[in-house]
Amino acid sequence: MEDLHPRRLPHPVPSIEKEFGRPVTEWKDLIRSSPLTEHMEMVCWLKSEHGLGHGHARTFVAHTLKEGAGPV
Repeated sequence: MEDLHPRRLPHPVPSIEKEFGRPVTEWKDLIRSSPLTEHMEMVCWLKSEHGLGHGHARTFVAHTLKEGAGPV
């Protein structure tokens, strides 16, 4: 399983925690609990509902789904 510790994630993921005030684990849990199933649906949801930029949202969704605990 991939290590998703904030300091080991590629840029821009570690800055999410600092910019948006939620720890990495909370963002992953939020993505996993979403009823959405498509990558881009989740990206658009994070952008519109949580104010993430496209790059942040896309990268974070990809890493969370790659971990294998979310929708594919």
